[in-house]
Amino acid sequence: MGRCLIRDIHTLVTMVDGEPDLSGAHLLIEGNRIAKILRAEDRAEADAWAGEAETEIIDGRWCVVYPGFINMHHHLYQTLTRNIPHVQNAKLFDWLIGLYEVWRELSEEAVEVSTQIGCGELLLSGCTTTTDHFYVFPEKASAELLDVEIKAARRIGMRFHPTRGSMSRGRSQGGLPPDDLVQTADAILADCNRVIDAYHDPEPFSMCRIILAPCSPFSVTTELLSETAELARQRQVRCHTHLCETIDEEEFCLQTHGMRPLAYMEKTGWVGEDVWYAHGIYFNDDEIRLLAESQTGISHCPSSNLRLGSGIAPIPKMLDAGVRVGLGVDGSASNDASNIGREMQMALLVHRVGTGVEAMPPRPVLRMATRGGATILGQPEIGQLAPGAAADVAMFRLDKIDYAGAMSDPAHAMLFCGSGPRTELTMVNGRIVVRGGKLVDVDEEALFHRANAIAEKMLTETERKTGQAYR
Repeated sequence: MGRCLIRDIHTLVTMVDGEPDLSGAHLLIEGNRIAKILRAEDRAEADAWAGEAETEIIDGRWCVVYPGFINMHHHLYQTLTRNIPHVQNAKLFDWLIGLYEVWRELSEEAVEVSTQIGCGELLLSGCTTTTDHFYVFPEKASAELLDVEIKAARRIGMRFHPTRGSMSRGRSQGGLPPDDLVQTADAILADCNRVIDAYHDPEPFSMCRIILAPCSPFSVTTELLSETAELARQRQVRCHTHLCETIDEEEFCLQTHGMRPLAYMEKTGWVGEDVWYAHGIYFNDDEIRLLAESQTGISHCPSSNLRLGSGIAPIPKMLDAGVRVGLGVDGSASNDASNIGREMQMALLVHRVGTGVEAMPPRPVLRMATRGGATILGQPEIGQLAPGAAADVAMFRLDKIDYAGAMSDPAHAMLFCGSGPRTELTMVNGRIVVRGGKLVDVDEEALFHRANAIAEKMLTETERKTGQAYR
């Protein structure tokens, strides 16, 4: 990491409150931080920076530059199990029951390769920070699969917030997952402490922060939920889980615990500014007020929610109430892509039906994908471009047929036009990881073939053991 100058940027979207988008601006990066933003009229100063031998010059003409996007919910391991005919038309609980059988076959190699794929897709779509909800630890696999994932994300250059997920309620206890995919509470909490000790970096500009994340109300015990929240606060890390994704989940909580999902989570210590949930489709008005008052966050995952027929989260209502909302692609077996641009397009469009065409303008979508996620993660140095902020940058070319006729609003062209484009350049923490629309350090074709070989092996073994046809 040295010095880099992105010159003559067609449109610079800083996402700094109160600041307009800039035309013809210049972005100076030193090390892992934004050093200076020069306006078009500051060309002489930009020329001076460009004249220094150690400065790399990047042409920003006909490009739009954003802060790197932030993905608030994913299951990277699922990139190996997407588009499987057996579950293409299944709702969440049936989808999970079917796929648990395949996920029993996860190995260290599968986790390494799936992480490269998911992170690679995200980087190619301009996402520079991702969380990941990893909760499947097969008995026959290494107990340290999260370590494999962390190291793979580090190699590819992603700013990473992995979550040490967990499942402790197997089928024999009334849960959904097979018993050989769940762990004891003691084993889970011990490993949570281990990964925090090994990988958690709480400092600003951190490239890795650990989060604790029981899978869901129907796959962990009440005791584990409470103990996990207590441990997270002792260790000063954040908490994440799924909540209010389906009516089935609501009925499970009412029948099993005698209360709605959010009341159950509140009882176990799972509300507050250090907590965020994925989905949040079935919150009522009182619950939305509680989320806002407690500053509990939500990751909106529109494509997955539509793919599984789960519903549409009341995001405009949440934003109006002051709920903190970020954007998530969710697992690649329920979205079948890890493209944050496509997710922004979906978030823009889905809320216009039923609630009114004015319900979701483009700017709040960009904010969810940048400042919204940064706020929930407690990492204010990301999600905006300003002097002193992290050098996390997503740059897209505008001079394509996809955007012909769309230059009256170049800042929002990628939300209304095209189909989740690849970046021209993605920079994370000052390091260029995508250049010219290609990953810098990854052979995409070789990764494709390696992934397919692993996926084929997993499916073949699943079909042999279950006697069911998955393809």
